Amino acid sequence: MKHLFLILFSFLIVYSSAQQIDKKKQNNQKLKILLITEGTTYTATLIALNSLWYKDYPRSSFHFINDNGEWLQMDKMGHMTSSYYMGVAGIKAYKWAGVNEKEAIWYGGLSGSFFLTVVEILDGFSAEWGASSGDLIANTMGSALCISQALLWDEQKIQLKYSYNKSFWADKNPEQLGKNLIQNMLKDYNGQKYWLSFNIKSLLELENHFPSWLSLSLGYSGYGMKNPYHENGDPERMREYFLALDIDLNRVQTKSKFVNSLLHTFGFVKFPMPTIGIREKKIFIHPLFF
Repeated sequence: MKHLFLILFSFLIVYSSAQQIDKKKQNNQKLKILLITEGTTYTATLIALNSLWYKDYPRSSFHFINDNGEWLQMDKMGHMTSSYYMGVAGIKAYKWAGVNEKEAIWYGGLSGSFFLTVVEILDGFSAEWGASSGDLIANTMGSALCISQALLWDEQKIQLKYSYNKSFWADKNPEQLGKNLIQNMLKDYNGQKYWLSFNIKSLLELENHFPSWLSLSLGYSGYGMKNPYHENGDPERMREYFLALDIDLNRVQTKSKFVNSLLHTFGFVKFPMPTIGIREKKIFIHPLFF
């Protein structure tokens, strides 16, 4: 994903909906703070993106590209996960500001799709890139997962998660896969894993002492990718699937507010656990896998 560094930075950014919110709520001090902060951050981020990222490339008329075959769709998983967490953060922000529940869910939950759609529009006017229908679909899916659960359960029982191990291929093409660890975490799709984590107790509505933080996760990744598409001389590409337990850090409660906040901040990260992996119809057992 071309702008993953920006998208991850923007988890807490949601678009300003001041004109669509009831006027009485606009008098709420928290809402004013939220809208001013979001509007300023959102505008500054787009200006920086437009001037710093696109300035070295020629502009063009708006156009679409078909990049759905790149990176075994790992970049689409990144789009979906980013949109999902921006929506989760947006809902929390609007609820904190005193907006009524349904408005908070819709305005906040759509924030990821809204922001990333604007990024796609900027891509569409760049001769180097182009808007991607696959990206737009992935963004929408992330928002839909967030909003549907908030409307149905008022909580996120099924979460998208991320994990990373530096892959063997990361150093084979640093221009594409990153030149340092931070870039690797954002660009090395061989080492990234995306997970769908199901919270067991909340989904099964267990009333006993079953731990509320224990989840079951399904993971997906790709391997053998030196370039967006397979090229002559490249290794064979393989899809990988995983099954593992997980810990929902958002449901872990300690006596320390600071520790709780720290844990919740990293709630999007898949917790290392014993894992079953499947690649090319072969099963692998990992005693501890991240």
